[in-house]
Amino acid sequence: MTKIDDVARLAGVSTATVSRALRGLPTVSAATRRRVLAAAEQLDYAVSPSASRLAGGRTGTVAVVVPRITRWFFATVVEAVEEVLHSAGYDLLLHNLGGREQTRQRVLRTANLHKRADAVLLVATPLRAADLTALTALDLPGAIISSGSVVPGWPCVRIDDVAAAHAATRHLLGLGHRRIAHISGDPEDELAFTTHLDRRRGYQEALRAAGIMPDPGLDVESQFTIDGGHQATVELLRRGDPPTAVFAACDEMAMGALRALREAGLRVPQDVSVIGIDDHDLSVVLGLSTVAQPAAEQGRLAARILLDPLVGSPRLPRSASSVILPTRLVVRDSTAPPRAD
Repeated sequence: MTKIDDVARLAGVSTATVSRALRGLPTVSAATRRRVLAAAEQLDYAVSPSASRLAGGRTGTVAVVVPRITRWFFATVVEAVEEVLHSAGYDLLLHNLGGREQTRQRVLRTANLHKRADAVLLVATPLRAADLTALTALDLPGAIISSGSVVPGWPCVRIDDVAAAHAATRHLLGLGHRRIAHISGDPEDELAFTTHLDRRRGYQEALRAAGIMPDPGLDVESQFTIDGGHQATVELLRRGDPPTAVFAACDEMAMGALRALREAGLRVPQDVSVIGIDDHDLSVVLGLSTVAQPAAEQGRLAARILLDPLVGSPRLPRSASSVILPTRLVVRDSTAPPRAD
């Protein structure tokens, strides 16, 4: 049976060059690629993906770590990352933490990632000191998407969560709302996310800029889910003196708020306005006003930044500084001026 070594000898190149040429990577000249393809055709060589990767001393795989794959943002990002990796001939090794701290420790601290992947991509995965030590010891290239964590030498692609929350709250203020509630993330979450802290900060800064002191009674914490938003809104209404508007830290929570308000006999937006952050696929169906973030573009850009040094053509910035993508306010049917009493 013909082996990759036979093709390399006939073409007069290394086995690593044969592997790159047959995978279509851009680091091989057109002339060399033609020579390799001609040799492979002459010898009737069938490409073995695992063999061609190992010939170059690599796995051809990128490890992607996500907190919960079932959430809209994470699923959208992973799909976009996989699209870029696939086009470059790389596979995706998914580590879904399932929201569990124990799983995070196993994946980030003991999972032998250096034997299974050429690079690591963390999606909104907060890091503890021990995680950072373990990742640094891997000596692998990496990148981060949408997280407050910093790994030396790893670029981060994200949005400005403070600015996004500020824009959502400012929209409600501009409509005339003054009693604006906020439903935010759960501080008891096992993985200790930080996104909700930035979004609360943007909400509070917008209120203060309008001369309004944030009211702790209008700030409820829950999970970043539809059920979490529902529970938080039920709690808000239970406290009495309901707000005229609700800013939810994500669209899924906003959807839960819509359900709770409907169950309470309140109309949106006539009685209560609702806005979120994300531009979830269902937001347009529900007429939900939101601050849209480019979830898929974050995944594509991070994957391209990560792949450039692996394929030997660094064209995008590799500094540890953040690449911040813009958000945009999308006004739909769920926000309107407060009802005149």
